Amino acid sequence: KFVTPQLFGRFQSFPKMATSKRKKMSVEEETQNVGDESAVAVPSSSIPPPNISGIKNKMRRTQEFIKLKRQRRKEKKEMQKKRKRETEALGDQAPPKQVPKTIENMRVFDETMVDPKDEEVLHDEAQDEMASYFSRDTRPKVLLTTSDRPRSMTTRFLKELGQCIPNSEIYYRRGLALKKVIPQALAKDFTDIIIINEDRRKPNGMVLCHLPDGPTAHFKISNVKTHDEIKRAQKSTDHHPEVLLNNFNTRLGHTIARMFAALFPHDPQFSGRQAVTFHNQRDFIFFRHHRYLFKNNKRVGLNELGPRFTLKLRSLQKGTFDSKFGEYEWVHKRHEMDTSRRKFFL
Repeated sequence: KFVTPQLFGRFQSFPKMATSKRKKMSVEEETQNVGDESAVAVPSSSIPPPNISGIKNKMRRTQEFIKLKRQRRKEKKEMQKKRKRETEALGDQAPPKQVPKTIENMRVFDETMVDPKDEEVLHDEAQDEMASYFSRDTRPKVLLTTSDRPRSMTTRFLKELGQCIPNSEIYYRRGLALKKVIPQALAKDFTDIIIINEDRRKPNGMVLCHLPDGPTAHFKISNVKTHDEIKRAQKSTDHHPEVLLNNFNTRLGHTIARMFAALFPHDPQFSGRQAVTFHNQRDFIFFRHHRYLFKNNKRVGLNELGPRFTLKLRSLQKGTFDSKFGEYEWVHKRHEMDTSRRKFFL
């Protein structure tokens, strides 16, 4: 077959496509060269870190996260060493150490924060319900009891709590109402009553009632661990422990701290080296029972004895326990009071 002039014209157009490819290649090379120049010009610090969450492979995502964490740790150590060298070089002219911001030191101002040495506070405390204990007119005697028909966990916890509090006695309710327990306790010269309530076979609440005129505090109990559940826990002795009360700074906190202090004898026996701690942090009261050991002239070790638990104040009532006609000084209303994480009441 012969090639017509029209087809011959079409065949002549093919070499033009090759030239267009060359032009495209030249454009790509130019853009690549421009990209290389920009990569050199941009500093590495301005490049954002890779988005690890965008990696779909779980194993690779985990590896990249570990690498990033290791790199950040390395950079942090280098920054700390650099800061230390600068501080040593400047000497006395070095800037003061920066205090990290925490919820505690950013606490919302509370009008009820008091100074324990204030004359007005001392005058009020000299006339409150616990004044007879602090003036050494009465000796503490504590009645420990539970809700009706306690389970084994609650019974074990009550016995260990009785070992922490000297001069305490354990009685079982046997269906007796709390209003009837109080007159019997007064007749036997008890100064305080502690009632442990339970739910789902575990302790979940504590009522602390000071006799004879109150006040009565209701707490929620959580994170209970007995002696057997604590690793390397030692056995306690009959020595009177030292009592440590930390961070009770408001009027309400002072009242709660004085109620705890009134449970223990006035003069601790230092030969036993035992200490009971009520540590308030963000309105959670952490209870710990330790024995301290002197390893040498500078080092001291601690042995936990148990039990271990956390308290959260629910209400404070004037007078002895009265659920119907009692007058409440303070009640925790969660939806109204817990508006800020930096606001505390103790």
